[in-house]
Order: sequence, then structure tokens, then C-alpha cells
Amino acid sequence: MSPEDATLPSAANQAIEVLASQLDNDRTSRTRRITEKFLVAALGSIPWVGGFMAAAADIKGDEADVKADDLRTQWLREHQKKLDELAKTLQHIIDRFASIGAEVDERIQTPEYLALVRQAFRAWDNAETDAKRTFVVNLVANCAGTRVCSDDVVRLFISWLSIYHEAHFAVIRELHQNPGSTRFDIWAAIYGELPREDSAEADLYRMLIRDLSTGGVLRQARDTTEAGEFLRRRPQRRRGPAPSTMESSFEDSKPYVLTELGKQFVHYTLMGDIRRMEASRG
Repeated sequence: MSPEDATLPSAANQAIEVLASQLDNDRTSRTRRITEKFLVAALGSIPWVGGFMAAAADIKGDEADVKADDLRTQWLREHQKKLDELAKTLQHIIDRFASIGAEVDERIQTPEYLALVRQAFRAWDNAETDAKRTFVVNLVANCAGTRVCSDDVVRLFISWLSIYHEAHFAVIRELHQNPGSTRFDIWAAIYGELPREDSAEADLYRMLIRDLSTGGVLRQARDTTEAGEFLRRRPQRRRGPAPSTMESSFEDSKPYVLTELGKQFVHYTLMGDIRRMEASRG
């Protein structure tokens, strides 16, 4: 790098070179066609990447007039870490493609898969935490090699990753590991001591269960016929006076399970995270 380029953070230059060299390498490698289309779809879905490249090129063109505190330079420094992370993420997914095998070659060149990549990387860019970004990466890699459900359902899963909080995912993980848990069981496993019924914590917990129930991720356990039809519950006659208090947020008699859709969501996004947690416990 020339002395004039010192105004551009070196890490940012390196990140650009990593992305550019990846594209160049793919043009001469066995997997050129696949990875190139994947990279273009991913990078094209994140608006600031183009702005970063343009700003970097522009700042090189008029370096004589650029100061260390130039606003563009500050903006580049702000984004260099995220661009490095993006480069590592893309490389990680490409490595996972290779580990899946040649059967992904056709799949990851299809317009349907590339549309999922664009939606997923928009979610990746907007994710507030590393955990959410990891879930997005899992989904992008897994839906390349596994067809457990349709692409329409995968799009729904990407939306869930955008709208749900880590607290929602904690409930999902607990039900995956311990199906049939009651609301009391779930709370006790995640948080421990019960709060007051009129507390903010209880309000939050009710919201989590409600969101996941109405969203089709979990439900109360029900008996089914051999054909999978849900059996009606027999109404229970209440004896004695009606209770004077409402049902607790931490009720301990009604078991909950993930829906089949919820299980598919875990398969695509959270499974690696759950396996690491189980390994650390064991």
C-alpha cells in the first residue's frame, strides 16, 4: 500500500481484497460458477457494501485532500470490522458447501436458492447479535444441502429470525431439548426463581409464549389418532367454587411441544447451537 493510501484503514483494504480475490479465485476453480453466483447474490443484498467500495475508491482518487478525520475515513473505519466479518462469513459458508459435497452444485445456482440468499443476508446485516447472524449462516448452508421443507417455508424461517428475540430462541431450545415441558418447567430451566405474577418478567414471559403460539412455533401437547388427527379434549366439570385468581403465567399442568414447523425451524437454524450447548453440558 502506498503512503497515500494510509488514509484508508488497512483492515478495510484487506477486507476488500479478500472479497475480490475470492471472486477471482472462483473464476478459475472447480466451483467457479456456483460460488460466484452465491457471492454476488449475498453482496448485492447488503446496501452499504457498494457504498463502502465506492467510498474506498473515491478516497484513493483524491488522497491529497483527505485528512485523517475526514468523514468518509471515519465511515470506512466504522464499517471495516463488519466487512471483515462478512468476508469470514462468506468464506465459512463456501467451506460448508464443499463439506456437503457435489450434490449442492446445482441447487445453489438456482434462482430460488439465490433469492433465499438475498433475503437471508439482508437479515444477517440487520441482526443485532452474533447469535442471530450465526442462525442465518446455518440456514443458508443447511437449505443448500437439505430439503426438509419448501423454499416458501425457509423464507418464513428467515422472517422469524428477523422478528424473534434471543429470549424467544431460548424457549424454543428448551422445548426442543425437553418436549412436554410446562410453562413452569421452561421458566425454571432458563431463568430459575419465579417472579411475581404482576411483574415485568411475567409480562415478558406471557408475551414470549403468546408470540410463539400464535406464530405456529409451539403449542400445547395433544393426543392424536393413528392418522395424525388431533383428538378433542373432554371438557372437565369444575367442582366447587370458581378460583379467585387467574391462571398463572407459570402454570405447571399443561405440557407444551414444538409444532412440526417449529421442529423444522430448529433443524435449519438452531441445531448447531443446541449441539454445542449439549456438548458443553456433557
